[in-house]
Amino acid sequence: MLYKNASLRLGFDGVHLFADVGGELDHNSVGELREKTDEQLYRIRPRMLILNLSQVTFMDSSGLGFVVGRARLQKELGGVVKVIGADRQTMKILTLAGLERLPNLKIEGA
Repeated sequence: MLYKNASLRLGFDGVHLFADVGGELDHNSVGELREKTDEQLYRIRPRMLILNLSQVTFMDSSGLGFVVGRARLQKELGGVVKVIGADRQTMKILTLAGLERLPNLKIEGA
């Protein structure tokens, strides 16, 4: 689904909720992405949310908040978040923000 310069595709395999995110993660797009992702997290309660950021072309602090917020929600629900596919620029943002220190968040670059 497309959301104001961003896209989101969700899938579930019985254990993992996959969220393939693309486009621009900024204040214009993350609200709808957050709403749709959280809806599935509450409904399914997966052990792991896998955020695939390989198609993200831009991320600002709102995009960072999207990642942190999902990690906090998953912690409340007893799950973890794994970020995969982040390009060099996105990895830099995630690292500078210190997200690797969050206990239930794992980050793997492209």
